[in-house]
Amino acid sequence: MSRTLGLPGAIRACLFDLDGVLTRTATLHAAAWKETFDAFLRERADATGSSFEPFDLERDYHEHVDGKLRSDGARSFLASRGIELPEGEPGVPSGGTVVGLGERKNELLHALIRRGHVETYPGSIRYVQAVREAGLRRAVVSASKNCREILRAAGIEDLFEEVIDGVVAEREHLSGKPAPDTFLAGARALDTGRAETAVFEDSLAGVAAGRAGGFGCVVGVDRSGHGPALLDHGADVVVSDLAELLERE
Repeated sequence: MSRTLGLPGAIRACLFDLDGVLTRTATLHAAAWKETFDAFLRERADATGSSFEPFDLERDYHEHVDGKLRSDGARSFLASRGIELPEGEPGVPSGGTVVGLGERKNELLHALIRRGHVETYPGSIRYVQAVREAGLRRAVVSASKNCREILRAAGIEDLFEEVIDGVVAEREHLSGKPAPDTFLAGARALDTGRAETAVFEDSLAGVAAGRAGGFGCVVGVDRSGHGPALLDHGADVVVSDLAELLERE
């Protein structure tokens, strides 16, 4: 059955990333990170007399924060600028700690979500519906702690049997992408083996996680022209839209 989905015949379960694969919220995450980091970097530049180098929506977002748990993303970006901060405590938005920067970004993201409807990629939703009709199992695997809220806002929560998100990762002490832990948890939740499970990801970290987990197929979704990098990080195939898979024999 799965051959009609553009997947190897052994695949019987699919793990979908959320932002950038199913929903257009990746742009909201990027905007929230930029506002958070630019405010921090500007304040730091003013305090030290150094030059202000803003957060780059293309390079910095894709290389350091896209697809990762909030604190991992903040830590990665800060390290790229040679900045070390204390970890901090959850629930305290602040520019002075790693966790605090993540909390501030989350506040801004919630504000952006409340301002408008969460849009989906029609081709992706059509593909997930085809996956369901073919009898394959389905889960969302996302680093976001807002995953369920976004799925509800987009009206697509009922398409998936399981959700492994940032809340689950924190509760079960799972390492974030590029470690494969959350995808492995998704396969366990669906009761499928790695070789019979496909991963769908748009981030470099997510594709690397799928490859590290030894999954039967890793599909890279290229929304921003970084298809070659997705292949370099371990994607078996790269498409610009999941609907393209429905057209493959």
